[in-house]
Amino acid sequence: MATQYGQGYGDGDGPGSPGAEERRHRLPAPLRAPIEARSWREFGYLMLGLPIGIVMFTYAVTMFALGAGLLVTFLGIPVLAAALAGCRGFGVLERARARRLLGLEVADPEPLRMKGHGPMAWMGAMLKSGASWRHLLYAVLRPWAVFAFVVALNFWVYGWALLTYPLWFWLFPMYGGQDGLQLYGDQTHNIYLDNPFEITVTALVGLLFTVATPWIVRALTSVDRLLVHGLLGPSRLATRVVELESDRGVVIDTAAADLRRIERDLHDGAQARLVALAMDLGLAKEKLAEDPRAAARMVDEAHGEVKTALQELRDLARGIHPAVLTDRGLDAALSAVASRCTVPVQVEVDLPARPAPAIEGIAYFTVSELLQNVSKHARATRVTVDVWRVEDRLLLQVVDNGVGGAVASGGSGLAGLAGRLDAVDGILVVDSPVAGPTRITAELPWRG
Repeated sequence: MATQYGQGYGDGDGPGSPGAEERRHRLPAPLRAPIEARSWREFGYLMLGLPIGIVMFTYAVTMFALGAGLLVTFLGIPVLAAALAGCRGFGVLERARARRLLGLEVADPEPLRMKGHGPMAWMGAMLKSGASWRHLLYAVLRPWAVFAFVVALNFWVYGWALLTYPLWFWLFPMYGGQDGLQLYGDQTHNIYLDNPFEITVTALVGLLFTVATPWIVRALTSVDRLLVHGLLGPSRLATRVVELESDRGVVIDTAAADLRRIERDLHDGAQARLVALAMDLGLAKEKLAEDPRAAARMVDEAHGEVKTALQELRDLARGIHPAVLTDRGLDAALSAVASRCTVPVQVEVDLPARPAPAIEGIAYFTVSELLQNVSKHARATRVTVDVWRVEDRLLLQVVDNGVGGAVASGGSGLAGLAGRLDAVDGILVVDSPVAGPTRITAELPWRG
């Protein structure tokens, strides 16, 4: 596999980079927050949460209490199923609202697993679904929306009202019959915010409230994020099942691709050479009686073809699983790969024992492909390969001083390699700024 190296990859200072984004703003983040669209969207989310939360809570508690009370009869089962189905419907609304206003992407929960058809199968699947009960729990916890609504609204309204007080304090003496906003009052004393100093202090207090409010709102919405993500999305088990199914597909595709490669190498290489060798030996046999010298020359050429075919078969076998890896482990196998690389390679393997054979093979082929990429594209003069163990993980790192710019995206070779590692719960991390150096780290389960 090949990964493109060079200019244009990994540039961290482009138009969409964080640094460029910060330079476009004149105000610091605390002062910018009250007028940012994100703050207003989060505030709108909390404002909508009150009516939606009241409806959800009322529906969930009423339907669940009614269904639980009717469980002494058969009617309780369909009522409970209807309660859970309604909560799942509210869940669809809540995920859409969180996606639109909070930018929170939450996948749909696992679908109902119905055994059979008809209303009874549907009710049984609904009552057995863990996702349905999580939706019910989310609806029961919606009184949180009342608290969040009250806190956000008070901070938001009082902050902006006090901040803009210098613009509207004149309404009190003109239409209210008092000198200004009343701060304290009893039968003998009345304190109004009416002189320039008090008006300025009021505006400064309002500024503090206004600046703090977006962060308070953000803290409140973080609780909603946790609730939506934890209760309205797929469970960890369901997510893990989907990942395993995807990984199984990657493994199957990789195995099929390897079989096609082996078949192609045999057909185009050793097989074609052996067919030509058989034809040459046949001709030599026919000429043996008529022209022994010509026959001997043809046998000598066939002997050279046999050596070439054997070398091709050895290379092919090494590509499937090298014997040195089986016999002597990663240290010797990676040293053999490094000796064939066109760039000087320093190999350091520090392993207390050998990992599982499958993991060992994946680590070997990972390093092999990375060294091939360095040879073809990096224009490096030095490469280091380090392999070590941390707890129950096998880590390997390949560092070169080439031109950099490697990316593990799109259809690149590193993307395919990352997919192979992911199929066995592995991770591939690429750190390759333009002009280098490139540092690629792979992490695999030990499974020794």
